Amino acid sequence: MPMLANVAFDTFVKGGPIMWPLLVVLIVALAVVLERIFWWARERHRREPQKLEQVFSALEQGDFKQASTAAKDSSDPRIRTIYHGLNHVHSSMEGALQVAAGIEIQRAGRFLTVMDTIITLAPLLGLLGTVTGIMYAFKFVGNEELAAIKVSGGISEALIATAGGLGIAIFTLIPFNYFSGKVTKLQFELETAINNVLVLVTSAKARGDLGQAHPREEKMPAV
Repeated sequence: MPMLANVAFDTFVKGGPIMWPLLVVLIVALAVVLERIFWWARERHRREPQKLEQVFSALEQGDFKQASTAAKDSSDPRIRTIYHGLNHVHSSMEGALQVAAGIEIQRAGRFLTVMDTIITLAPLLGLLGTVTGIMYAFKFVGNEELAAIKVSGGISEALIATAGGLGIAIFTLIPFNYFSGKVTKLQFELETAINNVLVLVTSAKARGDLGQAHPREEKMPAV
């Protein structure tokens, strides 16, 4: 293990000064990926499909107060969205649902922009290391005593920096696509829940079953 660490450190040093910003980018990428993994794992355990069915059942029967009570304090993003919409059932319910859904999507998509930037930035930093390494190597072309050692060192620096940048980009790209897919799926689920609520509320209004959703309106959750 110590030998492997020494090899990694020697390789890092041979990569030249550009390896330091690449190291910072790698640390940020690791932190963001780990944070998103734990966030989505927590969200998976917060799903409450049975409670969601209870809310829909109450809405279908026109019991909006019961639906709001069942949805209150839920950790499921779909139910949270419905709850904040039900607090505006007598006014701008559709708008409230859309705003609440937007907040949930913003939470789910947090740090995706950072990951997207890393995917672009890391190869560019690697390319910059390639250019500086080649420039360093060409400084010694023509000097027979130093050419072999210095030129090979410059080329080695260029290749290590390029590999480092590409490696970080590849490492970040896979979870970025995965998390983007999760956000898209959540958006579809929220849109489906919103459409179901609107259909049920419209039907209840047509039957004249519209009742009080909740004694007071709740504020939109903070991001």
